[in-house]
Parts: sequence; C-alpha cells; structure tokens
Amino acid sequence: MAAKPPAGDPVQDAPEVAAPQHAAAGLPAIGHTLRIAQRQMGVRRTALTLLKVNQKNGFDCPGCAWPEPDKRHKAEFCENGAKAVAEEATLRRVTPEFFAAHPVADLATRSGYWLGQQGRLTHPMYLPEGAASYEPVTWERAFDIIAEELRALADPDEAVFYTSGRTSNEAAFLYQLFAREFGTNNLPDCSNMCHESSGSALTETLGVGKGSVLLDDLHKADLIIVAGQNPGTNHPRMLSALERAKAGGAKIISINPLPEAGLERFKNPQTARGLVGGGTPLTDLFLQIRLGGDQALFRALNRLILEAADTTPGAVDEEFVREHTHGFEEFAAAARAADWDETLRATGLTRAEIDQALRMVLASRRTIVCWAMGLTQHKHSVPTIREVVNFLLLRGNVGRPGAGVCPVRGHSNVQGDRTMGIFERPAPEFLDALEREFGFAPPREHGLDVVRAIRALRDGQAKVFFAMGGNFVAASPDTEVTEAAMRRARLTVHVSTKLNRSHAVTGARALILPTLGRTERDVRGGGEQFVTVEDSMGMVHASRGRLEPASPGLLSEPAIVCRLARRVLGPESRTPWEEFEKDYGTIRDRIAAVIPGFEDFNAKVSRPGGFALPHAPRDSRSFPTATGKANFTAAPVEYPTVPEGRLLLQTLRSHDQYNTTIYGLDDRYRGIKNGRRVVLVHPEDARELGLADGSYADLISEWTDGSERRAPGFRVVHYPTARGCAASYYPETNVLVPLDATADTSNTPASKSVVVRLEPGGPA
Repeated sequence: MAAKPPAGDPVQDAPEVAAPQHAAAGLPAIGHTLRIAQRQMGVRRTALTLLKVNQKNGFDCPGCAWPEPDKRHKAEFCENGAKAVAEEATLRRVTPEFFAAHPVADLATRSGYWLGQQGRLTHPMYLPEGAASYEPVTWERAFDIIAEELRALADPDEAVFYTSGRTSNEAAFLYQLFAREFGTNNLPDCSNMCHESSGSALTETLGVGKGSVLLDDLHKADLIIVAGQNPGTNHPRMLSALERAKAGGAKIISINPLPEAGLERFKNPQTARGLVGGGTPLTDLFLQIRLGGDQALFRALNRLILEAADTTPGAVDEEFVREHTHGFEEFAAAARAADWDETLRATGLTRAEIDQALRMVLASRRTIVCWAMGLTQHKHSVPTIREVVNFLLLRGNVGRPGAGVCPVRGHSNVQGDRTMGIFERPAPEFLDALEREFGFAPPREHGLDVVRAIRALRDGQAKVFFAMGGNFVAASPDTEVTEAAMRRARLTVHVSTKLNRSHAVTGARALILPTLGRTERDVRGGGEQFVTVEDSMGMVHASRGRLEPASPGLLSEPAIVCRLARRVLGPESRTPWEEFEKDYGTIRDRIAAVIPGFEDFNAKVSRPGGFALPHAPRDSRSFPTATGKANFTAAPVEYPTVPEGRLLLQTLRSHDQYNTTIYGLDDRYRGIKNGRRVVLVHPEDARELGLADGSYADLISEWTDGSERRAPGFRVVHYPTARGCAASYYPETNVLVPLDATADTSNTPASKSVVVRLEPGGPA
C-alpha cells in the first residue's frame, strides 16, 4: 500500500533559528535517517534497502561520489545517502491521475520540496502544445514525438542533450554515442556547473582533469587541507576517512568562510565513541577565509615556502621540480612578489594564521589538498586551482603515496559520465576511436556547455532540449532567463525518477520519461543486468539494484537511449542498439574498445570492489601535458572587491538537501529549522547595515555591467561567517547569478562570489 503523500506545500520563509552545532553525525544522524527512511519506505523496506547501499554485491548510493573502502561496514552509508535512497525507494507514486489533478500551471506554483515529496513517476507523460495538463502516453508514441522534432531540425546542433551525474557509465556511453551519431557535440552536463574549473586547471597543469589520490592516500597523509568544502553535509562519509587519517597522525587545515560542524568534530555513528562519547576533533587549524581569497592564500604560502628554501634544505623538493616540472622560474618570480597587504585584504586572515599554516605545511612530507564548490565557482576559479597545484608541486606532493590533488565530486557518477564521453569539447583521439569502432564520422566542432546551451535556447538557436536525469531549470543560474529560454523550445524531454521544477517549465511540447532508479532490479532480454559507476577517485565498480521497479512500465536509461536511437536513426545506423538494450555486457565490450583504461572491462568489473583507472601523474609521475611535464603557472592574483555597504554572498546547500533535491526544511548543523529563505550574516556586518536578527530583507545582486537581480523575503540570521561575507541556499538564490557571470576558461557559473545589498523587506 502506498504511503500517504504530504497534504500541502509548507511555508519556508519563517524558520526557527538556534545556535549552530559544533559536531556532526552521532545519534541524531541515526535518528533522523531512520525517521525519513521509514516515512518514505516503511520499516521492512528500509532495512532491506539500506543494508545493500554501497556493498560489493549491492547498489551504488545515488548521492555523492565518495569512494568506498575495500573492507566495508554493514551500514556503509551516511545520513544524506540514506535520504537519497529513501526518496528513490519511496512507496509514494506520481500517477496519471496526479497529473490530471495538477495542471502544469499548478505545478509551477509548487516548491521543489513539495514536488519531490510526491513520489516516483510511473508512466510516460506528454504535454501537447497548448494543453493545460500532462496526459499519459505510450512509450512508442513518446519516441515518435521526439523523432518527429529531431528530424524536423534544420541542423543537428539545434538539439541539446544534457546529462546529470547519476547516469551510469553504460547509459552515458550510449547517450553520447547517439548524440554524436545524430550529428552534434551539444552534450552539456552538471560538471559544467560544478567541477569544470577543476578539470580545466588540472588538465593544463597535470595533464589529467581528475584527482590524483586514492582513498588509501588520505589514510597515509601527514597533512590534509580541506578548502571550500563542507563534507559533513555534502560528502559525509569523507568524515570517516578524515577520522582514520587523524588516528594515523595526520593534521587537518580547514579553509572556509563558514565554520562547519562536520569539520570541527565527528561523532562516528559506527563506533561506540561516536555514539556515546565526544567523537573525534578533526580540524587542527581553521582559516576563516574571506570568499574568493583562496588564490591569494596559496600564493602567499608558496612565497613563504620559497623563502624557507633559501635557508632550509628540503623546503622545496628540488629534484622533483627539476625532473618533472616546467615553468618554475616564472612561477617563482610571481610568488616571491606576493604582496602582504593585498594577501591580508583578500583573505581576511592574519599573518600569524598564515605563518601557523606554513609551519604545518613544512612539517608534512605527504600533503593532500581537497576542495569542492567553494573553489570552483568564482570568476578566478581556474587560476585558484592552478595555484593549489603550484603549492603541491613545490614540495613534490604529486605522484607520492599519501599526497596529491583531491577535487571531491558531488554526484555519484558525474566523473564517470565525463570519462564516457559526455563532454561538449571531446578530444580528437576519443572521436577517432568512436569512428573506428562504430563506422560513422562523429562531428568535430565543439558543442554547447550549460551556459551556452541556455543562450542558444534563449536566442532560438536550439529547439529541442533532452535531459538524461537532473533538474536543469533549478540547477542553472539566472532563473528567470533560464526558464524563459526553456519555454522557447519546441520540445523539452526529461528522463526522471521523480517530479521536479523542470517538469513545470516546458517547451511548446513536453515529455516526462520515467526511468528505473539505482535501487531497482533491471531485467532485460539477456537477463538481470547491472551497471557501473566511477567514484571521485577513479575507481570503477558495479551497481546492482535489488528492489522491484516502482512501476512495471519503467524503462532503464540504457533501454530508453537504445529505443530512441533506433527510432531516430533508423535502419541506416550500424550501431547494434537492440543488442545493447538486451545485454549491457555488450556495451561494456565496446567501451573497452574505445576508452583507455577499460580494456577487458567485463572481467575487471566482475571483481568485488571493481578496479582503479590509470592516472599517469599518480602512477608514474608522468604528465600528458603540452610540455610533457607538470606545469607551474604564474597568473595574477585575483579576488572579489566589494563596495561599502555591500556583502559578498555565496550560495550553498542545507543539510536536508542534495544538489537541487530538498529532503526537508531543516539545516540541523547550522541551527535552521522549518525554513529555507534565510541569509546568514556576521552580527557585526548586520549591525552596521541596520539588520536585526530575525528581520527580513530582499537580496539584490549587483554586477559590473550595471545589472541587478532580486530575491525577495529572506530572514536575516546573525551567524559567525567571515566578515563581509554572507551565505544563502540555492536554488532559491540562483536568480541572483546572471547567465554571463562565469569563471574564466571553464565558464562555470560564479555562484560563490555574488556582490549583494540587503534591503529591508518582509517575508516572500
């Protein structure tokens, strides 16, 4: 019997506020996990499902991409992973009757939280042109509609094929294969909005756009620097790795504008000490940096390391620099010229704090730097990450056990999607391999990323938008512009498990195609299938769903792509789409023939725990860059400047949130309950601006071109953030970020450094 759905859409702009917490997880996390899971799945289903999460014979968590250890706990999941599983394995259902009762105009007024709480989609749904409501449609008719629109395009580049990070390797490979055989490289994905800056910087400097460490490296490190990241909410299982590193003697430096409970103290719910004791203090040094000041900080540390090398042998790994790097002299000149007044102004730190960090750096032989969106979503994100690489290269901390770069990916297979070819700027070698294997000539011109795809839709240059998962409208910047752009499309299609905001913002015609979740059994013509994923550290492993599908009419993502390709490409296509749909092992055989590192894919992935992809900098200290070496860089130091009376705002997640999926209306660790429209402001800044704790304000972003964006009705919360900085949740604040406000080189939306003024107002 289906669980009863929520009755209404709760008010979100009148939260209760308490003091922020100083420890993460423990008994409260267990209690919260069980309450949400049982509310969505019931007691028996909760037990059966959660015990299979991240197990070698189970399914990969549909949440974050943090890797699993070889030896796994019976409860190898975190609170937020359990929430993700519960929402996918829920007993609630969104049937055709639901859509009949809720026209699109009604859905458009609902919050993302309410939409997500309605449950799993059960039938393909179609919104005809001019219609008020979605109506059920057969799979055959749905594919016919898509084929009609695609074939009517004047050019294949008038279609956009978006991908979310939850798509499996098999589905992603097929999806990009179909798009390229159709004739376009328009393959934007969620990487464009998160770690594109990391990939750009790492490809240029190290030759591989991924992290260089494995999980065991964190356990071996002497020093771990966590910059611009909140693992307690966004990657909670990382806290277990940090706890183990601390037990091995590692020190941890946290660099963040906000104090985060998970980095202060971790109460591991898998240990007695975590459940009934005080837990483990994690951070040894907290550097409460001003937003956007990270490049200046690492530049200052690099200057100090070079100065230390003048008197202290070994401060710089001279042999590594000489044998394996390029561009050192130019970099060193720029680093030695770092200005202290500018450094302190950019970072908001003291010289004493930076000197303390230096002592910890010089005492460490094996250093890892981990980072996430706090570094990647600024205008100067790419030079910031290049400066992090400079910092590691100076002391030989790439290609050494226990050391390296660690960009922590947010979505379960976002890194695997990119490995499979989901990229608007594919390498010629990849396209050559596709051509050899499948006998067609892939397009060579670069396609559209997320921001450019929105522009193309806005300007009428793109007419069909197809999304393989995700919630594109809510995830993208400049909400009003994005929604208007989507409404200009001839057809919008979303392959989804659950309802979201994107289903209410449609083209002239729209389709919702319901698909299997990660938790569900996938039986095709060749028998029960499994898929594979790649985690944040380049480990590839199998994922096998165990639950019966939410509806007998659901298709898997690979099956959807195969049937669509057959309908659109017709008998002229030489690709064996029907064979691929029946047996995913045949897809993996073709992946093995195209993508380096996947040779003998089916045999490798049959091993419990999977296998590691090759990584030249890590494995052999070889660097496939233009120079053949690791590249030092010497970009000018950049940081945001803020006029008097303004604040620098970052967008962030609450604890009851994963990307655009809202599990609840609380942010337990930050003391926020029953509401999301809050803005966190330092008490001194708030007093100077005349904003009392509990008052309401409109957020107005200001941009150098003179444009402004407004987000109304946010409760002001006095909070210990860095001076001059503020924070608020997305997607509510995506409206503040213009489409053209992006990082240089990577074109990632600059959502972490938004200049705002706060005008007194009332609740939204």
